[in-house]
Amino acid sequence: MTAQLRRALVASPTAPAQAAAAQLRDTYEWVPERDAEMVVALGGDGFMLQTLHAQLDSRGDALPVFGMNLGTIGFLMNEWRHDGLELRLSRCKAFKVTPLRMIAQTVSGETHSFPAINEVSLLRETRETAKLEVTLNDRIVIPELACDGILAATPAGSTAYNFSAQGPILPLGSAMIALTPISAFRPRRWRGAILPDKARIGIRVLEPSKRPVSAVADQREVRDVARVDVAIDRTRELTLLFDPEHALDDRITMEQFIA
Repeated sequence: MTAQLRRALVASPTAPAQAAAAQLRDTYEWVPERDAEMVVALGGDGFMLQTLHAQLDSRGDALPVFGMNLGTIGFLMNEWRHDGLELRLSRCKAFKVTPLRMIAQTVSGETHSFPAINEVSLLRETRETAKLEVTLNDRIVIPELACDGILAATPAGSTAYNFSAQGPILPLGSAMIALTPISAFRPRRWRGAILPDKARIGIRVLEPSKRPVSAVADQREVRDVARVDVAIDRTRELTLLFDPEHALDDRITMEQFIA
């Protein structure tokens, strides 16, 4: 990365992020996002996901994003510092992230398509257990999964909801997808699967009227789904920028050793 790239600054509406943005605007030069070659984002992981989704929704190529943490966990962010930004941007390390694409069909016949950087999750809407049929590359692999839900996670998202649901942590660049059940009741011993990123996952909701299910792609929800198809979207690619000492691949690896 070079410090000469035209930069845009975006910030979460929270008070700490807005105060930090004011400091940076007084110190460095910025351009509107439409004229930028990279983005500096201030906030937490949720705001970083919003920023990345805005890049996916744009018509042009996605801009690289350097985040600084002014939220809670900041797993996808670098440390907040006001000084030395030019040097940090010239030394930062780039990581490529390829999102999932969720295509959800509702009981009423509507079709919704959303990208997911972290995961696609299906969740029961009521107290009734969800019953799902799971297919892999059009082959039925689980005729009936009774559960609270199921999720498919990317390596970048494998330390988030997926890990909380007892799913595996996937190293960045592993070209894998984690398919993880949420509170599976039957088959009770099925703990999920690690799939190649070429896999096409299909999930059909059994008894959707009696046992309604919603589908969520990161922060975008579709309710009362009848079927959801998930696969890697190779038409879009995102670039996250990190300080060399705060590399995303190393953070994902080290999450496996945190008690």
